[in-house]
Amino acid sequence: METKALDKYKKEMVTCTLCGFCKSVCPVFEHKGWDSSVARGRILLAYGLLTGEIEADDSVVDRIFHCPTCNDCYRRCPSKIKTVEIVEAARKDLRAAGLSLPKHETMIKNILEYGNPYGETENRLEKLDLKPHPAKLGYFIGCTSAYRVETNKAVISILEKLGEDFTILDEVCCGSPMKRVGGSDDEQLQVVNHNLDEIKKLGIENLIFTCAGCFKMFKLDYPELIGELGFKPMHFLEYLAEKDLKFKPYPHKVTYHDPCHLGRHAGVYDAPRKILEKIPEIEFQEMEKNREFATCCGGGGGLRIAFPETSGEIAGERIKNAEFAEVITTPCPFCVVNLNTGKELVGSKIEVKDMIELIDELLE
Repeated sequence: METKALDKYKKEMVTCTLCGFCKSVCPVFEHKGWDSSVARGRILLAYGLLTGEIEADDSVVDRIFHCPTCNDCYRRCPSKIKTVEIVEAARKDLRAAGLSLPKHETMIKNILEYGNPYGETENRLEKLDLKPHPAKLGYFIGCTSAYRVETNKAVISILEKLGEDFTILDEVCCGSPMKRVGGSDDEQLQVVNHNLDEIKKLGIENLIFTCAGCFKMFKLDYPELIGELGFKPMHFLEYLAEKDLKFKPYPHKVTYHDPCHLGRHAGVYDAPRKILEKIPEIEFQEMEKNREFATCCGGGGGLRIAFPETSGEIAGERIKNAEFAEVITTPCPFCVVNLNTGKELVGSKIEVKDMIELIDELLE
């Protein structure tokens, strides 16, 4: 197989000292115990693919795709090896060689054909009593918010309460799901260019997101593909944290889950906590592992769709970390979905609450 994507990371891979520090934080290794499924193992496999010393058999494909791209290995790595970038490059080369996973192929096909990874045929705008119009503030709904949870309604309600002039756009999938599982640059650019054309057409200067994956894709991955954006991507909590918000009391013990793509990837930690501090009577307590040390929910990187059992087990462990609280809240709809899966698996009574929906309920 050709290794065009991995070629870029040859120096990165040989820099890995195989120290094994990544084993202490990898959520997949915790559940599988395979050295080949932790960062140093995947780097060895990727290097073997690059040099031709390892055949891309089913076991290698399994290990390379058995990663939620949470980036905790990078945080823990003394040499700061970019494992997620290496994993995504390996996936791109494997897929180019026809060695991707069937569920991932279906997802990419759905994105290119229907504009979303779920294969939904209804346009997301048909569900809303809004139409795109020129405005400086735009809201990128995202696929999970549009088709699997009700976050979009909460965002619109909050913006209307604040009296903001904002617009939605005739968007398609941001492209994050296909990039994580090995989508080619040409495939990514099909959705990237559509979204950028819509943003430019509407004159948007600030674009807000509620999905951590969409936000990370726009903030970090779009510039790599096309250069400067010409507008500012912001997570909705960053936007709200600067507002003078007034809340109703919420007398509950609450903890917060940091989404990997919002936290470790994009560096947003303070905004959600700043908002939670404003809520009267809330009893907020951090989990033992929080901020950059927060453990993954297991929902990202194509793990949930291809390996639901592993993904659910990881989510269940995160729920166990939070059981001292009545409510665990998080601003990523995909984390909400997966944490609820984990909740059911471990039989927990804790309530999983989308933070955007919580804000909407309490905002006066």
